[in-house]
Amino acid sequence: MKPVKVGICGLGTVGSGTFNVLKRNAEEIARRAGRGIEVAQIAQRRPNPHCDTGSTPITAEVLAVADNPEIDVVVELIGGYTLARELVLRAIANGKHVVTANKALIAVHGNEIFAKAREQGVIVAFEASVAGGIPVIKALREGLAANRINWVAGIINGTGNFILSEMREKGRTFPDVLAEAQALGYAEADPTFDVEGIDAAHKLTILASIAFGIPLQFDKAYTEGITRLTTADVGYAEALGYRIKHLGVARSTAQGIELRVHPTLIPADRLIANVNGVMNAVMVNGDAVGSTLFYGAGAGREPTASAVVADLVDVVRAMTSDPENRVPHLAFQPDALSDHPVLPIESCESAYYLRIQAKDHPGVLAQVASILSARGINIESIMQKEAEEHDGLVPMILITHRVTERHMVEAIAALEALDDVVGDVVRIRVEHLN
Repeated sequence: MKPVKVGICGLGTVGSGTFNVLKRNAEEIARRAGRGIEVAQIAQRRPNPHCDTGSTPITAEVLAVADNPEIDVVVELIGGYTLARELVLRAIANGKHVVTANKALIAVHGNEIFAKAREQGVIVAFEASVAGGIPVIKALREGLAANRINWVAGIINGTGNFILSEMREKGRTFPDVLAEAQALGYAEADPTFDVEGIDAAHKLTILASIAFGIPLQFDKAYTEGITRLTTADVGYAEALGYRIKHLGVARSTAQGIELRVHPTLIPADRLIANVNGVMNAVMVNGDAVGSTLFYGAGAGREPTASAVVADLVDVVRAMTSDPENRVPHLAFQPDALSDHPVLPIESCESAYYLRIQAKDHPGVLAQVASILSARGINIESIMQKEAEEHDGLVPMILITHRVTERHMVEAIAALEALDDVVGDVVRIRVEHLN
């Protein structure tokens, strides 16, 4: 049988890894796919020293790969929204299958891309767009197909997880660790996408659509970064039996879907709370299976290439099948997607960690408890420290029971209005994941 001819667009970290894995494991991959997979063309801007492309034809024109009649599958690894979207839509229009690792492209333009792919009867595979080498999309879309998914929670950005791990383990400050992450290549010169939760929100949007059968709705995802976290809060959380992680949470409720990325306290005895460094992990809770955990390298040359090549094998296996009988892009049949709304953050519910800086006066705790009680907010635990020498203020740390964001915002406004409370109340959400 003729080999399937692939065009790789982008020969950076993931592109070079994909080429190398396809070359090194060619025989094993062919045995799995049922036919050979041959890289017939590469689009790249500059040579990559990590990749010996040999005699493979190379072009600087990315769209030329989509227009090449010899190419069966276009692998999009250039990233970004604009050119990548044009490339993918051009490839689809030309009847080519697509494999992509581009989470931003899928999260923002996926609805359009999948609709065009259905019209043309081609496959768009995107396992590598979420959590690198962890096959969580395949597991969620196929392995857990019997389940009604209750919630998904994930550490899905390695840069943020590295920073928080260093802050907890070594007592370092956020700016200090961020500078090291940039020096090590974990964070970009502009780290906004990583530390403000945008990268994680792209990935969570994809996971939520597959989990709950809703259209991709990145614009409705709530994002909150880790830039304001302090070593004090990391330490207080540890003393209370929690770890702080930059968590993506998607939960199905009767009112709608929660879709949010933010710093989160997780009980220290949860497996996901002990995922450190640049590693990723995703928990999925289904009504039949209960809770499952997927753990591994969320980025990197060959871990991500592993997912890209796995997608290529899936495409090769399915490309001759009836398009109507393929696994749907978002797990559910396109005409069966739900219009269950994505909730605004004000309507989402969680427990909370509060740190209040109060004057060393009697009765302050009673005032705090009264304000919370009046809004139906119950306190689970309290830790009150000695007055700090430099300002005489007493740190009060509370963990509350679950409450809607709206009620907590109202309570914090009332707390900050107290004469004996100084400065802003620090608020971090808490998820027990049980």
